[in-house]
Amino acid sequence: MKPLRVVDVVEGTSVDGPGLRTSIYLAGCAHRCPGCHNPSTWDFKAGRDNSVDELLEIIDRNGYNVTLSGGDPIYQAETLLPLVRAVRSRGLSVWCYTGFSFEELLAQDAPNGARELLREMDVLVDGPFVESLRDTSLMFRGSSNQRIIDLPASLSEGLAVLHTLHDGPPLPKF
Repeated sequence: MKPLRVVDVVEGTSVDGPGLRTSIYLAGCAHRCPGCHNPSTWDFKAGRDNSVDELLEIIDRNGYNVTLSGGDPIYQAETLLPLVRAVRSRGLSVWCYTGFSFEELLAQDAPNGARELLREMDVLVDGPFVESLRDTSLMFRGSSNQRIIDLPASLSEGLAVLHTLHDGPPLPKF
């Protein structure tokens, strides 16, 4: 199985989705959004190789839901599929941040494995970071053009359905 190129793993973060999460920051991003908070992840060779088993060991140790960020995880979509399937088989949810729009990922020319990966995840935070639309009051996103999308509902409806966030205790595992 091909390894994933990982820049960092943050255990127990609360900024990349509801509740405590294990966030995996993957290498590589061609979007290169001005004002990006993580430009060190743009290089596709940044970080180091991690096997699915190495990442699952960290995830299992914590038992937190998982967020994929980066860079842009979609560039490693095919390689991410076994990890995401294993995480979901453990009853954990998976959020993914991408600079692509949901509609772009459904298109015929989407990166390899992107559409299949969408079917395996729970939430997609889509769209490039736009510095002029930066809004620090938004939950779990950096600019107002980005959407928090409920993937199962969106794929069922054939269009982007926004995820319903609420105040109060963390959302239950999906």
